[in-house]
Amino acid sequence: MSFASAFPLRRALLAAACIAGTVAAQAQQPPSALPPWQGIGTTRYVCGGIGSDESNAMRAAMKNHPLSLLFARADGAYLANLNVAIKGGDANSSAAMAFTATGPVCLIDLPAGRYVIDVSTSTGETKSQTVTVGGAPKSADFRF
Repeated sequence: MSFASAFPLRRALLAAACIAGTVAAQAQQPPSALPPWQGIGTTRYVCGGIGSDESNAMRAAMKNHPLSLLFARADGAYLANLNVAIKGGDANSSAAMAFTATGPVCLIDLPAGRYVIDVSTSTGETKSQTVTVGGAPKSADFRF
């Protein structure tokens, strides 16, 4: 085989190696990004967890946010599209949020303080919990 005839073969092999490396790098990427955040500054939230990649990303991020909420039926099946109201806070940073949880997991960033979380379903069922945020991340589960 002459040098001239080997050159296209080498180029083809190099291209195949580059493609294989790109595919391998993409396979090692972390799960998909979180859905977009809502709110501004120290009072914001994101809800998601639909699909396994997003669910894994949301659960992995729980440790990085002051409060996380989980919504499920009594049998463990996840719930979404619940109405959430968060009231309270301390004297210096009272926070009030109201939103629709578009997924079974919500990550909440809000100032340290004591909050009342009210959650209601489209059928009118309601649950309420009081949490104190500050220090280690907190999680509140709502089972309907």
